[in-house]
Amino acid sequence: MDASMFRAWIQEAARLVVDNADHLTRLDSAVGDADHGINMRRGLQAAVAMLDETDPSTPGAVLATVGRALISKTGGASGPLYGTGFRQAAGALGEDPDVSAAQLGEALAAALTGIQRIGAALEGDKTMIDALSPAVTAYQAVIDTGGDLTNATRAASDAAVRGLKQTAGMQARKGRASYLGARTIGHEDPGAASTVLILSALATVTAASGRRSERPGTGAAS
Repeated sequence: MDASMFRAWIQEAARLVVDNADHLTRLDSAVGDADHGINMRRGLQAAVAMLDETDPSTPGAVLATVGRALISKTGGASGPLYGTGFRQAAGALGEDPDVSAAQLGEALAAALTGIQRIGAALEGDKTMIDALSPAVTAYQAVIDTGGDLTNATRAASDAAVRGLKQTAGMQARKGRASYLGARTIGHEDPGAASTVLILSALATVTAASGRRSERPGTGAAS
């Protein structure tokens, strides 16, 4: 996986968030400030623009750029949380021009750790962690059993979707939503929903890369 593949991931994530911004905002209207879709759309569009301007040459540099954009341009709690996650993932990747599936797993785990450190959330608190944590676990389980990048990212995406659905039955214990108490039960968490979109984008891009590598005359994906 090189820088172009990571940029394709962020571009696809931005596309999905833009397409689903109204849905994210509706989810947030039930448990928060009704601005999650607006904030995530602005942040990821800024990230794509910053990538176009700076043209980073390594996967780590791509994710570091995304992290800076999200922190500076995304409002609410989402900017610091996602921005920290991407920057921690960038640090895990270092300056390697190409990274392996195992390295991506380390980066995803670093992102989770960073987000949990500043958000102080655990699984069951009705946050993005309820989608991200099982996704990281599912990804690593595939890699540990000899699975490839495409299968690992699909497993992560599917696990995130399951985690998102489970948030509907939870009472929020973190952030502004926690002030609503039991009224948050019955609603999916918007942060978990945007996490699903970002991981779905990763699965889509890696699957497309895998299909290209299987064509005659093409090389294997990193």
